[in-house]
Amino acid sequence: MVRIMNSNWEYYKIFYYVGKHGSFTQAARFLHNNQPNITRVINMLESDLGCRLFVRSQKGVTLTPEGENLFAHIESAYQQIEKGEDEIRSDRLLQSGSVSVSISEIALHVLMLPILQSFKAKHPGIRIRVYNHSTPQGVKALEQGLVDLAVISSPLKVSDSLEATHVKSFQEILIGGEPYRSLSRRKHSLEDISQYPLITQSHDSTSFQYLTDLFLKASITLKPSIEVTTTDQILPIVEHGMGLGFVPKELALPSIERKKVFPIPLTDKLPSRSISLLQDKVRPLSLAALELKRETLQ
Repeated sequence: MVRIMNSNWEYYKIFYYVGKHGSFTQAARFLHNNQPNITRVINMLESDLGCRLFVRSQKGVTLTPEGENLFAHIESAYQQIEKGEDEIRSDRLLQSGSVSVSISEIALHVLMLPILQSFKAKHPGIRIRVYNHSTPQGVKALEQGLVDLAVISSPLKVSDSLEATHVKSFQEILIGGEPYRSLSRRKHSLEDISQYPLITQSHDSTSFQYLTDLFLKASITLKPSIEVTTTDQILPIVEHGMGLGFVPKELALPSIERKKVFPIPLTDKLPSRSISLLQDKVRPLSLAALELKRETLQ
């Protein structure tokens, strides 16, 4: 059963400080109030509760047994309120708080790693939860309220309840290891490439969907030789000469510079892909999440 308080919180605040200081005068001074008003409020509170809360004397006031019982509850409540106010102030100053973000593996390597590093350096008190999700998993996690933000790669399909903001475009390139080094000397069509073993992400990934659409436009059915779970698994397999693979250029550059893999030019330029930041249109973001969003988009 819900019970409505007859006395408002301001009465209990005054009661708390009178009990804490043991004096109407000191409570009035602390609250920037006056003693007659403090006395009036305590009298009204005692009338509402039907009992005496203080014993008055020339030395001040002391709590009655009923007053001590009430004071224990009010003190606990007041401390919790102060704690809540302190936490809000800390959150507002980004000294504490938390943010959860779903990041696809491509988005992590191509965009988010330096952003997360900078964010954590500037706001060490904020706890970050990073979930490694595929694009469909990231969309689902955001729709279910499991994360504050999602940073994922195209192609993507989002519902009307989500807002997607483009952050960055990136380019996929075709690479091969030492056994396929000769292919890097001239341009090849997708039909040429389809004759070689291809290493792709699994068929339920957006990267596989991207390649499937690409090959279908050339009237070719994509038939990978090896399927992997994540993009960064493609690179070492290509380095070991087990086939060709499409990866973001940024991810391949270190291996290209070390001559572990070789870029294979194509007759047609691959369409660029994009990384987007998603958020729920209705659910408000915490201050920490708003700041991570701002730093991601700037």
